[in-house]
Amino acid sequence: MGIRKFRPYTPGTRQAIVPDYSEITKTEPEKSLTKYKHRAKGRNNRGVITCRHRGGGHKRLYRQIDFRRDKRNIQGEIIAIEYDPNRNCRIALVEYEDGERRYILAPAAVGVGTKIMAGEDAPFEIGNALPLYKIPLGTEVHNIELVSGKGGQMVRSAGAYAQLVAKEGNYVTLRLPSKEMRMIRKECYATIGKIGNAELRNYKLGKAGKTRHKGIRPTVRGSVMNPVDHPHGGGEGRAPIGRSGPVTPWGKPALGKKTRKAKKHSSKYIVRQSKGGK
Repeated sequence: MGIRKFRPYTPGTRQAIVPDYSEITKTEPEKSLTKYKHRAKGRNNRGVITCRHRGGGHKRLYRQIDFRRDKRNIQGEIIAIEYDPNRNCRIALVEYEDGERRYILAPAAVGVGTKIMAGEDAPFEIGNALPLYKIPLGTEVHNIELVSGKGGQMVRSAGAYAQLVAKEGNYVTLRLPSKEMRMIRKECYATIGKIGNAELRNYKLGKAGKTRHKGIRPTVRGSVMNPVDHPHGGGEGRAPIGRSGPVTPWGKPALGKKTRKAKKHSSKYIVRQSKGGK
């Protein structure tokens, strides 16, 4: 797993830094674990654009990922590492002893032939899923449940991990990638280890076309628009925005405004907020 640079033969290759895909062992997905997924492209049920700058992009098949890890106490073997166009980390195809196959998020430092298991009595090894109260303090974990049995909802992106820092009563405390400290019920499951493809932070697309392939359309700064189009628009040359702070095209505060609801029910589980807050 590494990165690849190019000689500057074209403007697009001059800046590009891409993955070398050396960890990928299978190019076609498992057909039984894929399905078609409608892509809304920023539209609501009436076809009205509610999220700008989305549309186009390459076709994708959705890979059904086992976030629940509810196949308990049955050993499985990783038989392939695959690319997934719907997420920035790699996925691993697991074949269990009873013949069933499932996709999981591929942890770092695992490969074809690695044995994995989920359950209370699973060994303490990378890729195994256990309840949080069974995992020692200081361990790095990912794919963490917020509600027992619902499946992992937190820490699922490339290179991410949370650290288990305390256990008290029915809760354990985790330090999340945002540096937020949060309490979670001790019976919730998490997977040991960090997620692979940590080199993602070094990638550079190199040209606008690759952004379009991802389904992202161009964005224009408000300061270069006319006053009728954006609150930042108008003026002669490079004019300041003319307000006390930056705003959205609809006049709402932007860039740094905290958006978390003050009375959100889960706030009581947050021991220390992330640096940026919400």
